[in-house]
Amino acid sequence: MIMKIAVLNGSPKGEVSVTMQYVHFLQQRFPDTEFEFFEVALKIKKLEKDDNVFNEVITAVAAADAVLWAFPVYFLAICSQYKRFIELIFEKNAVQSFRGKPAACLTTSINFFDYTAHNYINAVCDDLGMKFFGSYSAEMNDLLKTKERRRLKAFGELFIKTIKDGAPTIRNNAPLIAPEIVFESQDVKPVDVEGKKVLIVADNLDENVNLQKMVARLRQTFSPAAELIQLKDIDIKGGCLGCLQCGFDNVCVYEGKDGYIDFYNSQVKKADILFVAGAIHDRYLSSLWKCFFDRSFFNGHTPALEGRQVGFVIAGPFHQIDNLREILKASIDMQHCSVTGFISDDMGSSSEINAALQTMASNSVAQNKVGYIPPPTFYQVAGTKLFRDAIFGRLRVVFQADHRYYKKHKMYNFPQKHYKWRVINNILVMLTMNPAFRREFVRRVKKEMIKPSANALKRIE
Repeated sequence: MIMKIAVLNGSPKGEVSVTMQYVHFLQQRFPDTEFEFFEVALKIKKLEKDDNVFNEVITAVAAADAVLWAFPVYFLAICSQYKRFIELIFEKNAVQSFRGKPAACLTTSINFFDYTAHNYINAVCDDLGMKFFGSYSAEMNDLLKTKERRRLKAFGELFIKTIKDGAPTIRNNAPLIAPEIVFESQDVKPVDVEGKKVLIVADNLDENVNLQKMVARLRQTFSPAAELIQLKDIDIKGGCLGCLQCGFDNVCVYEGKDGYIDFYNSQVKKADILFVAGAIHDRYLSSLWKCFFDRSFFNGHTPALEGRQVGFVIAGPFHQIDNLREILKASIDMQHCSVTGFISDDMGSSSEINAALQTMASNSVAQNKVGYIPPPTFYQVAGTKLFRDAIFGRLRVVFQADHRYYKKHKMYNFPQKHYKWRVINNILVMLTMNPAFRREFVRRVKKEMIKPSANALKRIE
């Protein structure tokens, strides 16, 4: 009997996707296994509107021996269209068709936060009651390398063996427990914004009462009250298409066709302090919020919101989803912004939530007033270097706007350009081959390490 794997294609480009080439490689290597493809991201609007089309996919999943979630990494996770498909699984009560199925995840990217995308899909599979085998992260050009083809083949062999053997898998995510608290506003102490623009962006406050009340409380904390805009009121025609047209001049293919670009440029970019408000949907925020993040890619790999203070107000079991916190924190760090807080209705009592909202508002204004942005940590440093190398190299033609920005802001700061230290290092390496010099070097190294900072302190005095 032929084994059947349902491939849920998470690329908005459908078959014309780098990810699908990797799946086709597995298809070639395992001819005794049938791979059935479903372009769920590309056809998301049909799946939303037509139950027959949606049920065709679900019926095929139910009949399959396993599921392969295959997608390109979009903004540290999956694209909004794929996210919407996952929401539909729960909304249309199709969970049973996935329950007990072996599952695996295959992504393509330049390895920028691929693991957070994997963690998300792993958690979704756990929530669906699937047997999650594991994830495979392919760098976009891995298929050209013999070693990586062997690695991918081995992954396929192990996945297929797991399916045949009915082997157990490890559940990595506990079921989420929704907060039971009913939030009530109290003890509002107005914070003078001193002429700064404070903007709260929510997706749809009608869907969650606690979120509605927390946002209202946060608005009232500022004097004058913060501006509130809901994404549901913005004309957004669709999610990012992955067409890469914006890479040349930061001009999106949707330019002039919907209201997103104007909203982002005239409202979001003009805000001094920004708050993101939304409710948990599966293991992320809503697909509408994911669409917002994805569509901001018209700015390329540049910090379009640099210098802002950004806070989050979330309804739902946020503190049980460490992966989401990491995604949101890393996203803001890469924008060279300051994260001023994560407030959710699962963090404690109404009094504690009120106090946290008050503190976040006060800290946001205080930081903005003095222009404070924390120094970069690993997310920003490592992520920037990854993009720097990719844009300088093979992706420069595609992302020419990024290249111009990186040159202008001196971001091509490769270590080999530090000629002074190259000379010093070569000399010292040779000298440390001498035993006597090495002993003296080790004896003095601690004091020499602090000498530049100590001298700087003396000059400041």
